[in-house]
Amino acid sequence: MKKSTKYIPEGLHTVTPYLTVRNAAKALEFYKRAFGAKELHRMAGPDGRVMHAAFQIGDSQIFLSDEITEMPTSKSPESLNGSPVSILIYVQDVDSFFNTATQAGGTPLEKPTDMFWGDRWSTIRDPFGHLWQIATRVEEVTPEEMKKRMTQMMSAPRTA
Repeated sequence: MKKSTKYIPEGLHTVTPYLTVRNAAKALEFYKRAFGAKELHRMAGPDGRVMHAAFQIGDSQIFLSDEITEMPTSKSPESLNGSPVSILIYVQDVDSFFNTATQAGGTPLEKPTDMFWGDRWSTIRDPFGHLWQIATRVEEVTPEEMKKRMTQMMSAPRTA
């Protein structure tokens, strides 16, 4: 008798980020220190590079591998000179989480700030080139109020 298989593996969601870095073993250690990540599994290739790893932050899994320069789809942000993609993490205390992440070696790009859409929000770059937005929802804002606040923000005089 054939066993029924779920089309999404247990513990995963419909969308799962897959990061490529230039030293997956070091990246896993950084994510543990900076974000409290839990390593779920790691598979090394014959040459010792991490071919696939999974870790979890909160209730979400993220996949990770070492850069494989021989493959066109396996380039790190360091090889590409940056990344247009960022990952958003909602946490209970953005200020504390941001401090932990920067003390662990993340580069602060935007310190925690209350935003017009209702989040207290910040951004860091990890030592491997990936961007992480870190946020805490501090208030529920209606679409009308959000539009009003955005308009006010965009029309405010800029200070240098």
